[in-house]
Amino acid sequence: MHTDKRRSQSLIYVLSYLCASVCICGRFPAYAQSPDDAGAKFEIADIHPAAKVTGQMNQFMRTSPPRNGRYEIRNASMLDLVRLAYGFDQDKVLGGPSWLEMDRFDVIAKIPANAGGTATPADAGLSDSVKEMLQALLADRFSLKVHKDTKPLPVYVLTVGKKPMLKEADGSGDTGCKAQSDTSGSDGPTFFMNGTGIKLGPGNTIRYACRNMTMEAFAAGFRMMLGSPNMQNPVQDQTGLKGSWNFDVHWSFGLLMMNQQDPGDRITAFDAIEKQLGLKLEERQIPTPVIVVDSVNQKPTPNPPGVAEALPDIPVPTEFDVANIKPTDPAAGMGGRFGMQPGGRLNAQGLPMQFFLMRAFNANSSDQLVGVPGWAQSERFDITAKAPASAGNLDMVSMAPLLLSLLMDRFKLAYHTEERPLTAYTLVAVKPKLKKADPAIRTSCKNPPSAPGAPQGEVTMVCQNMTIAQFAEQLRNRGQGLSFGVLDSTGLEGGWDFTLTYNQLAGMILGGGRGGSAGPSESATPMASDPGGGLSIFEAIEKQLGLKLEAQKRPLPVIVIDHLEQKPTDN
Repeated sequence: MHTDKRRSQSLIYVLSYLCASVCICGRFPAYAQSPDDAGAKFEIADIHPAAKVTGQMNQFMRTSPPRNGRYEIRNASMLDLVRLAYGFDQDKVLGGPSWLEMDRFDVIAKIPANAGGTATPADAGLSDSVKEMLQALLADRFSLKVHKDTKPLPVYVLTVGKKPMLKEADGSGDTGCKAQSDTSGSDGPTFFMNGTGIKLGPGNTIRYACRNMTMEAFAAGFRMMLGSPNMQNPVQDQTGLKGSWNFDVHWSFGLLMMNQQDPGDRITAFDAIEKQLGLKLEERQIPTPVIVVDSVNQKPTPNPPGVAEALPDIPVPTEFDVANIKPTDPAAGMGGRFGMQPGGRLNAQGLPMQFFLMRAFNANSSDQLVGVPGWAQSERFDITAKAPASAGNLDMVSMAPLLLSLLMDRFKLAYHTEERPLTAYTLVAVKPKLKKADPAIRTSCKNPPSAPGAPQGEVTMVCQNMTIAQFAEQLRNRGQGLSFGVLDSTGLEGGWDFTLTYNQLAGMILGGGRGGSAGPSESATPMASDPGGGLSIFEAIEKQLGLKLEAQKRPLPVIVIDHLEQKPTDN
């Protein structure tokens, strides 16, 4: 039972928790559409600064396909708006002022009734007509000017090693790479993929059986396979191998490896590709189409008269139409799944009650919840629920009030909020090792993919032109005990360039006085450091940046669970 509880806590932590010289080739001049230019345009649009969401580790854009003549983009940076409007990945939007990734906006626009091709499925990109409207809006309200170009960017390529170990396919059977359950009898955890339980092997390895696969298709889909490296771009096939192939491959599955203590069992995807398939994943500079931001205003022009009447607020549903709740079958293993499907359908399987509580309150750490009963970490439930049609396609944030209402109705949840003196962290200067930044450089803090052979759990933050106050905000929820946010008391002014590398498994703590991630405190029980080694984020900040995270008591808002029944009411 102790092992099950520990794995449940690990699952909660994981789930709450992804240039060289210029090669000019066919450069286009900078351009911007004016309001008088011909082309598709929104009838009217409301643009305003996005409200800051407190308690979140990072801020993310939220959007969904146009619905009932209305298109909404929430919490979007100008970088987000440009990549949406022009169809470029984030890393291929270059240039622009320092605030391009930091300032965030809400955009609510009305689509003309005669606009064609605006209905798109939830998993598709914007239609060309909506992209054109968004381009015109950015040019009109922000005076955005961009140009297209080609520049060498780092991309992973799949190449042939000394001896490929692939079997030529005969074309029979299904096509694709399918995850397979381990049959060795190991006690690895089970997780759900498309409703099917997949048992992991020793070292939390996930096994794929690939059949009738071209190397081009395997390379293109590689980054979407569970356990593959965090890559921004699809892998490019440069093997030169033609035809279709059959092969099996297995590698260790991400953060779930914190449940395994034998480093000898762990296999990286890079090693698996080379040792099991006789291929190689190599990073190379490849000429890549990009879009360059030449100029853009930080503040949009004022909203036109009548925008409130033309785009009234739409009431947001607070309850599911129907919901089915049942205890998880004990034979289902320790894995779980949680997802929002098109049409506002929630599908959750095999998850502990504490996870549902965290999602209902939009909390990123169990530190924010007080009084959670002990059974909430071990008792697991399956929940399927359907939101009203008026809700459209819900995301995790907009789904939270519906889930909260469901828990209050079916589990008789009662709670209140208050402030309590709790341990939080303040960033202070010891012997700073930071480089003064060029103030014209775009402010950013990115997590590049881990290098081949990097220890499991290793994370690198590459920050440019970032103030220490901005960096302190980036630290929220990156380590246990940091869920309440970090205050900046360094006294360091201006923007800085620096790189921080730490291991998010090192010094991990499970347990503690509040039933979750308690941070470094006397009431918490430290878990063994990750066998792969590495510094905790606390150690890395002090040794690599010359700063220090100091623990202090301060009044902080918490959610106190007053009552929660273990058994739900009948469906």
